[in-house]
Amino acid sequence: MQVLSDDGRARVHHRSLKVLGNTGVRVDTAWGREILRGAGADVNEATKVVRFPRSLVEEALRQAPREFTLGGRRPGCDLRMNGGDCTLCLDGEAVFALDRETGERRLGTAADWLAATRLADALDEVGMWWCMVEASDRGNTLADSVAYWRAIFDNFSKHVQDVTTAPEQAPWLLEVLQVIFGDRETIRREHPYSFLVCPLSPLVIEGAYTDAYLALLGWDIPIAVMPMPLMGATAPGSLIGTAVLGNCEVLAMLCLIQAAAPGTPFLYAPALSVMDPRSGGYSPGAVENALLGAAAVEMARYYGLPAEGTGGGSQCFVPGIQAGYERAINALLPLLSWPDILVGPGLLGGSMILSLEQLLIDVEVFRMGKRARLGIATGADCWLEDVVERIGPAGHFLEEVSTVNAVRGGEWYIGEFGIRGTFEDWEAAGRPTLLAEAREKVDQILATHEPLPLDEGVERELVRIEERARAEG
Repeated sequence: MQVLSDDGRARVHHRSLKVLGNTGVRVDTAWGREILRGAGADVNEATKVVRFPRSLVEEALRQAPREFTLGGRRPGCDLRMNGGDCTLCLDGEAVFALDRETGERRLGTAADWLAATRLADALDEVGMWWCMVEASDRGNTLADSVAYWRAIFDNFSKHVQDVTTAPEQAPWLLEVLQVIFGDRETIRREHPYSFLVCPLSPLVIEGAYTDAYLALLGWDIPIAVMPMPLMGATAPGSLIGTAVLGNCEVLAMLCLIQAAAPGTPFLYAPALSVMDPRSGGYSPGAVENALLGAAAVEMARYYGLPAEGTGGGSQCFVPGIQAGYERAINALLPLLSWPDILVGPGLLGGSMILSLEQLLIDVEVFRMGKRARLGIATGADCWLEDVVERIGPAGHFLEEVSTVNAVRGGEWYIGEFGIRGTFEDWEAAGRPTLLAEAREKVDQILATHEPLPLDEGVERELVRIEERARAEG
């Protein structure tokens, strides 16, 4: 599926070059400005505005690898970028959670964080972790950060995408990664951890998180760049203007990263979205988000870069009818554009509220979307004209081998989630709801799933690192 024509994508690129060369981007990291100055950018130190010549952008695009793998601890879970498949990444950074006993919204806790992480580990469709909810009862010391990294890898065995908040954390994170995955060359080759940065819109590369990533240079840590321009607020008041702005912000970071370390694995990941004209706030359930999400994936494909798309937003604060239709339409369009990674499941209220039940519902939408993406097969064995001729008028096809083979071969998507059967069956079962079924499935998974354990020696070493961090204050 395409929402941008071939000419439209080319025009986004060329207009982005014009903005980057004439207007420029404010770069709030002195380290970053120095790198860009050395690469040939025009740097105004007084305003911190950097202008990017066309040659610098084109060289950065040339240097960025098109194919690489995002690894993890679990055998067989590696994600090949530009490999033809699509996986889910958890939506991230919620502040609240829906209490599973009372249904009330409250601040997220470490228990919520742990439940979300372990649930995601059990879902094959979720190939990448992002911190779904902030734990209000977790500290923010260096030792707390080490304990947090240990908890991630202890409870999630696939690929991890996250951040550090300061350059001083870099050696500690790298030590943790080495204990779990091996030496520097192993980490450079297998990429078990990727880093997420979010430039500020419009046209600002912020300092703290960028410097935190630059402190990891030399380890080939993949970076996903996710600006979040808001059409009509922090982006121009048109869909195509918002696509151009987000593209500029991604390309500016691409120039910085490739100038700092040519060949660094790079994920094109803008989360383009729209303002609610009635309030001026974020409008997560708007259908225009779906169009922008698809456009972002298409621009990644225009450049040949791996695509980390976004989709599935909703303004609704609890699972229900509004959340269902908003999230389905906003996930389907970007999914049909077929990114390598689709970010979005599990959060409500503009990605501020964690719902474990919504996570399961979103995974089912993803499964259905993957089937839709396959389209309608027209191979020689699909037409079944001989079967129609043999059955003839007023017959049926239930007993045909071709029907059985099609059911078993994937012509139908056969879900095991949701209400099926007759009204009488549903009524006899007590009129169950989808939410009740999701809650039951969440309970069952959390009660039975055991994440792939870390080796005892690894656990002991991680405890020693945490104790040393605590002693150093």
